[in-house]
Amino acid sequence: MKTSALRRKAMLGQGMTEYIIIVALIAIAAIGVYNLYGRTLRHQTAAMAAAVGGDAQDAQDSNKSGTTAGQMATKEASAKIGLENFSEPAATK
Repeated sequence: MKTSALRRKAMLGQGMTEYIIIVALIAIAAIGVYNLYGRTLRHQTAAMAAAVGGDAQDAQDSNKSGTTAGQMATKEASAKIGLENFSEPAATK
């Protein structure tokens, strides 16, 4: 009877460990995406807030900044990075 209870407890612990690993991987992926597109998200959020607040010019400026930041992030993500150019900023590659 004790063996059965220990097995159940070990299985529950294994399930929790797997869950923690999955959550950690999702968190790491989210941090990576935010590091790459964080500036774009901030500008787009500012544009929405300005538009809701009635400031059309500020909304357009923020939207333009968000578009530029998104293009820079896309360029940085597609840049070829290797040992020969690791010290250069990614946006110039």
